[in-house]
Amino acid sequence: MKRILLFIMLLPLFTEAQLSKKDSIWLPMNFFIGSWVGEGKGEPGNGKYERTYSWALNKKFIQVNNKSTYPPSDNNKQKGEVHEDIGFISYDGMRNSFMLRQFHIEGFVNQYKLESISADGKTIVFISEAIENIPQGYRARETYTIINQDEFAEVFEIADPGKDFAVYSEAHLKRK
Repeated sequence: MKRILLFIMLLPLFTEAQLSKKDSIWLPMNFFIGSWVGEGKGEPGNGKYERTYSWALNKKFIQVNNKSTYPPSDNNKQKGEVHEDIGFISYDGMRNSFMLRQFHIEGFVNQYKLESISADGKTIVFISEAIENIPQGYRARETYTIINQDEFAEVFEIADPGKDFAVYSEAHLKRK
């Protein structure tokens, strides 16, 4: 019985050791693969989120499909808002960094570079390098905090030119 318990405890170490270099690079992002639902709040009001993270193009990218629905509110009294974006997480081997590119229904294209991953791997921060179709000088930051194996929180922040980041929206998502 002790041998079986020891084998079960050590199995994850053997499995990780057998990963190819290509697969091991993706370990910090593997958590996100799957379908997620949640709620959020921010400038557009309170909303519902639907998101999927899936492997794309022979596991060279993670494709992110996001839909956020905000009913009419004090901030948006007319018809509410439906926001959609498609994103891709890639690994830039020349820069040894993850990149996140988002294509928004409003016409914005955000290119982010990984700023940091906390020592425990539970907080991942991307900061924009470029944003298309917005005046020069704006910046954006995406922070993902892993709560447990089936939940994470996301904070999206924007900085006007010459200003500090301010929270635009926060979301809490759970694995479907």
